Amino acid sequence: MTYQQDSRENTMVATGSLDGRVAVITGSTRSIGRAIAEAFLADGATVVVSGRSEVKGKQALEEMDAGDRAVFHPCDAGRQEDIEALADFAAERFGRLDIWVNNAGGSSGFAPIHQLSDEAWHAALDLNINNYFYGTRRALPKMLEGGWGRIINISSVEGKQANKPAISHYITNKHAIHGLTKATAFEYGTQGITCNAICPGAVDTDLMRAAGPAAAEAEGISYEEWLGRFAEHAATKEITTVEQIAAVASLLASDAGAGITGTLISVDGGTAQW
Repeated sequence: MTYQQDSRENTMVATGSLDGRVAVITGSTRSIGRAIAEAFLADGATVVVSGRSEVKGKQALEEMDAGDRAVFHPCDAGRQEDIEALADFAAERFGRLDIWVNNAGGSSGFAPIHQLSDEAWHAALDLNINNYFYGTRRALPKMLEGGWGRIINISSVEGKQANKPAISHYITNKHAIHGLTKATAFEYGTQGITCNAICPGAVDTDLMRAAGPAAAEAEGISYEEWLGRFAEHAATKEITTVEQIAAVASLLASDAGAGITGTLISVDGGTAQW
C-alpha cells in the first residue's frame, strides 16, 4: 500500500489504505504537517490535526472537509504538557493511537555559535528534540496496547551535515532527532512499532518564508539567494515540495512500510551525500 504524487497536477492520489488507523500530527494546520494530514485522510485514516491557533485549526478542517475523520486539538509543541495532552486526547477520543508524526519544529535567533543566545538555544531544544521525545514517550504505551505503531519524525537534511553558518542550534537538534529515531526503532522493533525520520531539503512553505529571511540575513545574503542555494545544491536543482514529503510519510505509516525502521530518509532532491 502506497501513496503517490501525481506529477502532472501536483496532487495526491490514494493507492492504499490506512482504514481504521488513528494518526496524530503535530503542527499540522499548514505546510508539511497539513500535507501529511491530507495524505493520511486520503488513505482512510482518522487524523488529529494540531497547532497553536484555533482559528487556523478550524480553517484547516473546513478546507480538508473530511467530516468526523478529522478533528483539531490545540497544542503548543514547545510545551511538554500540551504535547502529552494531545496524545491523551487522541487515545481517549478514538480509543487508540496508531500513528504519531513529530512534525512541529524550527528555530530562531540565528547567529554564529559565539553570539548565539541562551534563549535561542533553549527554545530550539524545547521545540525540537524535547517535544519529539515527549510526544514519542506519550504515544508509545498506546501503541504497545495495540501491538502496532508508526512514529515518523520530520527532521531535515541539516541533520546529516553541518555546512551552513548561524544555525548551529537547528543542526544540533536535527542530529539529536536522528539518535532518538534509531534508539526508538531498536527498542520497539519486535513489538510491531517502527520509527523513521524524513529529512527534507528546503521546502518553500509559509514557515520557511517567515524564518528564512532572518537566517539569510545572518549569513549576509538575501532570502532569494539563500533559498536558491538549496536548489543549486540539489541534484534535481529544485526545491522540495510538501507533497513529496507526505508521500513518503504515507508509505512509512502503512503496512507496506513495516520493514522500514531506524532509517533517515532524505527527501531533498539529492542534496545530502547520504
